[in-house]
Amino acid sequence: MNYKKKDASFSLITLIQLVLIGSLFGLTGCAKKESTGAKEKLVIVTTTGMIKDAIQQVAGEHAEVIALMGPGVDPHLYKATQGDLEKLTNADIVFYNGLHLEGKMGDVLEKLGHSKAVVAVAKDIPDSLLRAVPGFGGTHDPHIWFDVKLWENAVRTISNTLQQQDPAHANLYASNADRFATQLDSLHEAVKQRIAEIPEQQRVLITAHDAFGYFGDAYHIHVRGLQGISTVAEFGVRDVTDLVNFIIERKIKAIFVETSVSQKSIEAVAEGCKQKGWEIKIGGSLFSDAMGAEGTPEGTYTGMVSANVKTIVDALK
Repeated sequence: MNYKKKDASFSLITLIQLVLIGSLFGLTGCAKKESTGAKEKLVIVTTTGMIKDAIQQVAGEHAEVIALMGPGVDPHLYKATQGDLEKLTNADIVFYNGLHLEGKMGDVLEKLGHSKAVVAVAKDIPDSLLRAVPGFGGTHDPHIWFDVKLWENAVRTISNTLQQQDPAHANLYASNADRFATQLDSLHEAVKQRIAEIPEQQRVLITAHDAFGYFGDAYHIHVRGLQGISTVAEFGVRDVTDLVNFIIERKIKAIFVETSVSQKSIEAVAEGCKQKGWEIKIGGSLFSDAMGAEGTPEGTYTGMVSANVKTIVDALK
């Protein structure tokens, strides 16, 4: 009850802020166009780093791209700050994941969509390719970037949007998207080959929340998460016990923490295994809902995927 009231209050406040900031930007924006003419670069704001990376691959030097959520940030729980609202208002285009990944930003994005291009990168993916969430009819798993081939759909949506918004560079955006898709095809095949190195009995990926479902489907590895597809979901003693029993039954060697989720849940599972006489190791830290630091290999989409796969294979093989 309190949670709903808090969210409703937040939505009203952010809506008022958007109206005020939007009005101000409308005045300053008009003055800028009259004095300087058309922009040389598109100003694009994204929610997650994965989307930012895809846009940079497609737009190149023709866009300034800002991600609101950096390394270690959980998009399920993220709320827009006053600074974020200013960035969103000043953007030419806003890209977000969709499928309720950015749950607490939904109202802000919806209202902003009345005045500018606000695009969900998942919008063109057919329902037949999306993972349904058991118990929630019509709801789909938002973690689409973990199937590299599926992520190509998001890249195409980004490219198409940029071509529509900036026709002068349409051919460049299309060409860059084709080039990046070729890289993703190669990455997809490399991931399949590496995961196949893990013995089938040990091919089980256990993490804090169920972010890797698409990864499991695409690369033939069984996935279990202590929480549901959102970190908003809570877990209890029964969930920990069930997972501990599953680990011991399958003789799993390692479980994994995530960079954007507290380690406490996985540590509870490891302790439960220990109490029942099964020593299990923490196999490493995986990038789930956020990439690594900017300027590192893991701060790119391809680098993040490659790092995750190496961590998983090294721990389970």
